[in-house]
Amino acid sequence: MGDAHRVGVVGLGVISRAYLDTLVGRPAVRITAVADLDASRSAAVAAGLPGVEALSVGELLSSPDVDTVLNLTVPAAHAEIALGAIEHGKHVYGEKPLAATLPEARAVMAAAAEAGVGVGCAPDTVLGTGIQTARAAVEAGRIGRPLSASAVMVTPGHERWHPNPDFYYTTGGGPLLDMGPYYLASLVHLLGPVRAVIGAAGRLRAERVIGSGPRAGERIPVEVDSHVSGVLEHVGGALTTITTSFDGVATTATPIEVHGETGSLAVPDPNHFAGEVRLFALDDTEWRTLPPSAGYVDGGRGVGLLDFVAADARRAPRASGELALHVLETMTALLRSAEEGRRIELTTSVRPPDPVPLTAPGDW
Repeated sequence: MGDAHRVGVVGLGVISRAYLDTLVGRPAVRITAVADLDASRSAAVAAGLPGVEALSVGELLSSPDVDTVLNLTVPAAHAEIALGAIEHGKHVYGEKPLAATLPEARAVMAAAAEAGVGVGCAPDTVLGTGIQTARAAVEAGRIGRPLSASAVMVTPGHERWHPNPDFYYTTGGGPLLDMGPYYLASLVHLLGPVRAVIGAAGRLRAERVIGSGPRAGERIPVEVDSHVSGVLEHVGGALTTITTSFDGVATTATPIEVHGETGSLAVPDPNHFAGEVRLFALDDTEWRTLPPSAGYVDGGRGVGLLDFVAADARRAPRASGELALHVLETMTALLRSAEEGRRIELTTSVRPPDPVPLTAPGDW
């Protein structure tokens, strides 16, 4: 897709600051426009970024000065914004999930293919040294043939810190669709795609109380399952047990563990770019920390967009729409399995993205 891509940002909520901190000043991209439903918010952001124009959402999607739309809206709006950008011939890179529903995500991918534009999607944390060092260890045979894995995410809910947490508890939200992409994208890197799932889920509270900001104390309804567990059958034969929950206070579980015939690997939190990777070999007596050997060093939100615009005919984007579609189908299949009480085979698959060599901050 070439260099110096002009990027327009739609959605200027909490996560946008992290993206802007990473992208502003990078030679591969230039932020040219920002838009938000709150015009005062986009005006304030543009005022702090020389050369950046505050536009309405419609103006940004049709702007001739935007090549790639960075879609940071709430999940329920992901498909609408993506389709609007694609309609105007623009590439799209969005926050996860790819869309709030699988049919919407398929529509986005189909529209992009017809228009000849690219689709990328977070999470890009899995391109950091944490997950990539773990992947390098697996691929180097440090644990032998992978047999199983576990993935655990337990929190009391984002309403404790997020001033506007409503979308976490409506369509497109919940612990699996919110946090699951980090874990499932990591598992595809580590163990390959998923072929079938079995799930169980529950909605243990009817409402949540906002804990911070101007709406503190306000009660919001819970419209989605807030605790989801399941088993993933990977194409290569490994089995993963996964739990994502907004219904626990804390956990001592390692975020991800991968077990093989000759060793076990403790993998750090995939919501972060770095973290300690530990190996316990079959004939060893203790866990040993592996030095970072792969991944974008000191990565930040938006490194996936940089990887996306740098992709060409020789290398596909690592944070791709195809991966995001497979992850979304895996998650929605888990939820459907829980509802219907049966094993569900997936219709999508994906080749694991190219591994990331150890890349210094100045080179990503």
